Amino acid sequence: MELITRTLLLGLALSLTNAAPAHQDKPAPEDGDAALPDRCEGIEFDAITLDESGKNPFFFKEGHLWNGFYGPAKPSTMFFKELDEHHHLGHVDAAFRMHNPKKQDAHDHIFLFLDDHVFSYYNHTLETGYPKTIQEDFPGVPTHLDAAVECPQGECITDSVLFFKGQDVYVYDIVTKTVKTKTWPHLPLCTSAFHWAEHYYCFHGHNFTRFNPVSGEVSGTYPKDARNYFMKCENFGHGGDHKAPKCSEVKLDAITTDDRGRIYLFTGLNYMRVDNRRNGLHAFPITRGWKEVTNGVDAVFSYTNKMYLIKDDQVYIYKTDAHYVLIEGYPKSLREELGIEGTVDAAFLCPSEHTVHILQGHMIRDVDLTATPRVINREIPLPLPDIDAGLCGPDGIKVFKGSQYYLYESPMIFATSRIAPVPRNITSGMIGCED
Repeated sequence: MELITRTLLLGLALSLTNAAPAHQDKPAPEDGDAALPDRCEGIEFDAITLDESGKNPFFFKEGHLWNGFYGPAKPSTMFFKELDEHHHLGHVDAAFRMHNPKKQDAHDHIFLFLDDHVFSYYNHTLETGYPKTIQEDFPGVPTHLDAAVECPQGECITDSVLFFKGQDVYVYDIVTKTVKTKTWPHLPLCTSAFHWAEHYYCFHGHNFTRFNPVSGEVSGTYPKDARNYFMKCENFGHGGDHKAPKCSEVKLDAITTDDRGRIYLFTGLNYMRVDNRRNGLHAFPITRGWKEVTNGVDAVFSYTNKMYLIKDDQVYIYKTDAHYVLIEGYPKSLREELGIEGTVDAAFLCPSEHTVHILQGHMIRDVDLTATPRVINREIPLPLPDIDAGLCGPDGIKVFKGSQYYLYESPMIFATSRIAPVPRNITSGMIGCED
């Protein structure tokens, strides 16, 4: 089990409990850099945002910034030259990156806010017509902001930007350009905010607090020192320097795709989302997303905006809204919910279909999810027993066994084939292991 769990810990160096790489010696100052701010001394950032690629963060402090989780500060004008050449800005109040393919005129643009104005950058160049007043681009959003962070649909109710001013949060709907105001007095006053790998962080002083972007709820023990998670500083760290396992040692417990196209894999007590790899691959405890599931999973599948997690003889069903919410009355027994008994090895359901394929030992059992009560409507001996996980997608059926997987064109071919296809190896491109 320790080896299995290490599979998902490969992302801990950039997560929270595993938010970002840590515990590396501080780089030596470059010639003439003695006056540069040092974030390892514990400073309060003015703003934080991802760069246009979505791979590295910018940490702003007065006229300087850090591009990434380690390295010395650089003048902001190296990346946003107009800030000084034309506007003589010493700092920014807030910043966020707009990642929204449906809004092509602003997709992957970086927005910087100062006083009552907003600056839009693309390819490190100020867009024509900027700066504008905040009201021109974001009507209803106040001036002199403290922080800002984008929140896409699926993590928020709609594609949104959260703007912070004092203890008020202005939720700006990107499509309708309307604003709803919330007050979160339990959250510290955020001087910057950051979205990383489906998690949201309020920075205050040299500390941070993770929060729910819909409710503002804080779960866990906070605040935490940012130097242990979001930068590499000597004598700081959270034990996240885990070495990725060899791909030949990987074993999955479950894998699924939800209705929004988010791909999750599970192993041990952790899970990883793998469809947003441009933000890096990061492992988190399963209880972070599905808090009632405390002992890992045997199988997972998704159906009609709900995710089914199976452990032992229990089925947990979660609504896949902005965040996963356990449906009232669950968990229920496998027999009550799916009409089956015994241990489940794997389960998968193909897009737009209503039959879930349950793999148990040497058998595959099909259950019609539209039937009430649910019963097994087909049982077929498996040509390939003891499967660990299964996933149905546009390219066919992938069934995982140990560090390899088998690709079939359809569930029927999988169930009726008597000769297994040539196994393929799990690769680093799939989950970040070492080839």
